Amino acid sequence: METVERPRDSSTAARVALLGALLLVLSVTVVAGVAVRDVSIVVILATPFVLAPNWLLRWHVIVGWILVVVLFIPIKRYDLSANLPFDLEPYRLVVAAALVVWITALLIDPGVRIRRSGFEQPMALIVIATICSELVNGARVADLSSYVVKAVSFFLSFVLFFYFVVGVVRTRARVDSLVKLLVVGGATLGGFAVLERRTGFNVFDHLHSVVPVLRFLGNDESVRGGDIRAEASAQHPIALGVALVMLLPLAVYLTQREPRHAKRWWAAAALLFGGTLCTGSRTGFLGLVVVLLVFLVLRPAATRKLWPLAVPLALAVHFAVPGAIGEFRSGFFPRGGIIAEQSHVVRGNAQIALLSNNRLADIGPSMTEFREHNPLFGEGYGTRITGYGEEFINAAILDDQWLKTLLETGIAGVIGWLWLLARSTWGLCKLARRDLSEGGWLATALAASIASFAVAMATYDSLSFVQITFLIFVVLALSAVTLRLTGESAAP
Repeated sequence: METVERPRDSSTAARVALLGALLLVLSVTVVAGVAVRDVSIVVILATPFVLAPNWLLRWHVIVGWILVVVLFIPIKRYDLSANLPFDLEPYRLVVAAALVVWITALLIDPGVRIRRSGFEQPMALIVIATICSELVNGARVADLSSYVVKAVSFFLSFVLFFYFVVGVVRTRARVDSLVKLLVVGGATLGGFAVLERRTGFNVFDHLHSVVPVLRFLGNDESVRGGDIRAEASAQHPIALGVALVMLLPLAVYLTQREPRHAKRWWAAAALLFGGTLCTGSRTGFLGLVVVLLVFLVLRPAATRKLWPLAVPLALAVHFAVPGAIGEFRSGFFPRGGIIAEQSHVVRGNAQIALLSNNRLADIGPSMTEFREHNPLFGEGYGTRITGYGEEFINAAILDDQWLKTLLETGIAGVIGWLWLLARSTWGLCKLARRDLSEGGWLATALAASIASFAVAMATYDSLSFVQITFLIFVVLALSAVTLRLTGESAAP
């Protein structure tokens, strides 16, 4: 049974909290004497929000603003011109401001409180595994303290953001409004991905010409076999492909939620699907298969009715994204076989090997590395420094988040993530089977989204990409709210 949100508006508390947060940031900056001018500009730009209409400071609208920034301002590609010891990226600013406002409101407004998600046990295990991984590797952590502090604080901010969304999204109407925002935003990215694939022009590399406060840090074009792999606002084509796949089932849900507007939501789904193919990502295609399987299991009759659309859809893809189908065929069936391709080991240059070994080739060395450290808690969260352009690298990039989690936080960390994803999916599947109305469709869509992410974790380091990490925590939060509103238990 759906709960009804109280008419009392908490925008006054949010307004007071925002004003206090701005004054606190400005005071700390003045005392520290660092980038006073730049931070003052940011504070001045943020001050009008204190005087904004009430609806602009409602909690679910603040969540929406964060999602817009995360979806449309490329992370690691832009920052704000400020002379600070860290990169002041737009998403960091808006998330930090929102969390400060929320925490302040928790202290001054009895109507704002932390709410249970139903996922406390697995979430606690993940946090404990992260902290214990640092405690049992004291010497290693001490040598890499600057990297570790950044990584741990970054991860904990995602946990806080998760509980922020769970706490402020209270009704089914709010859930639906955020789902619509995600689908519209994802469809927009899918459309620009098609444009990028066809023309080579990435709209998101030119935002600084429209928003001068943004400073462009550069971006490299991704190409495979002579074809451009679209990345739009994501950090990598694989990350974009997985993000669009996660949003695709939500678009299908909206076709059932609003049958009068089904055509527009099917159009959004088509853009999400086309954008996924434009990334040239086998991981994204694998996610599409997972989504299809979840819908076949939970909504078999409705899914089978869509099979006649397969042929026109294939023709549309062929003309809209020429070469995409052939690219996926050659990607899954390369010369010599995909097993041989993924087992190839880079030899000769150790630095190159750290960056470009294949997935299966990394398993053996990674298991050797695992046995050299604490099996329960790993070698320390954030102590494996990888990536292109880093001044210091001490570990190979692993296109396998499960394997990376095993190395960093050990068996405890892997169990925590398995528990979290399985528990949320289990509860949603129970709800989907019990509820044949639109509520059950929402549960089906969320379950498909989480399942596609869980499977994709085996073929790329998903939590290394900020945009996709935000998406999974948002989807998990919306799942928690959905289960809470229906009274469905997430426990198996």
